[in-house]
Amino acid sequence: MDEVTINSSPVFAPMGDSALMVVAGNNISVEVNEKVHKMISLIKGQDWPGIKEIVPTYSSFVIHFDPLIFSFDGLTECVAGLWDCNETSAQIKTKTVLIPTLYGSDYGLDLESVSKLTNLSVEEVISIHSETEYLVYALGFSPGFPYLGGLDPRIHCPRLETPRISVPKGSVAIADAQTGVYPVSSPGGWRLIGQTPVTMFDPNRSHPSIVTPGDYIRFVPIDSKAEFEEIFEMSANGGYEVQVQ
Repeated sequence: MDEVTINSSPVFAPMGDSALMVVAGNNISVEVNEKVHKMISLIKGQDWPGIKEIVPTYSSFVIHFDPLIFSFDGLTECVAGLWDCNETSAQIKTKTVLIPTLYGSDYGLDLESVSKLTNLSVEEVISIHSETEYLVYALGFSPGFPYLGGLDPRIHCPRLETPRISVPKGSVAIADAQTGVYPVSSPGGWRLIGQTPVTMFDPNRSHPSIVTPGDYIRFVPIDSKAEFEEIFEMSANGGYEVQVQ
C-alpha cells in the first residue's frame, strides 16, 4: 500500500480558463481528504472576490473562478500562501447522518451473493456494514451520490459483471472497497445489499443533498417493510428528519 503523503506544496492544474484543480496528496486517505476540506475552509474564510464554487474530490479540489476578476497566476499564488497556515484555524464542521436501511430481500437483491462471495452469513454482512461510520469523500456520478470510505475489507466485493439498466432510488450498495447510496434511479453496477426510504437528494430543497463531502454516514438497520413504507411516506412529504450525531 502506498504511503500516505500530503503534498508539501499544492500541485496545480488548469481546467480551462475559469477553473483550477489543486491536488493535496498522492492517494485516497482520510488524512489527505481532511487537508482538502481544511484548505477549502481556509479559502472560503478569505472571502476572495471572483470565487464561484469550490468542489472537493478524494484528494483534490477544483476552484471555479471568474477570470475577469482573478487571474490564474494570482489564484495559484493566493492558494499557495494558505498551504502552510495553522490549520487549527480552519473550523471544519462535520456530522454523522444516520441512514435507516432495510437490508436484503427485494430491497437488496445482491445481499445473498455478497454473503457467498465473502463466506459470511447474511446477518454478518449486515452487522459489519452497519457498524461503521463512513466518510463522505465526494459526491458525484449522479446528483448527490456519496462515495464513502471505510468499508470493512471483510465485505469487499467486485462489481457486477453486467451493470443493471436501472437501480432503484435509495439503493445501498457496495463495489470493491467502496459503499454508497443511489440517490436517484439510474444505471449501476454496484451490488445492492439494501435500500433506504430516505430521500437523499431533492433539487427543490435549499440543500438538495442531505450529506456533504466531509460528513459521515452510518447505516441503521430497520426491521420491517411497514417501517420502511412509513419512513418513505414521511420523507416524500417532507415530514421525516434524518437523525444527526
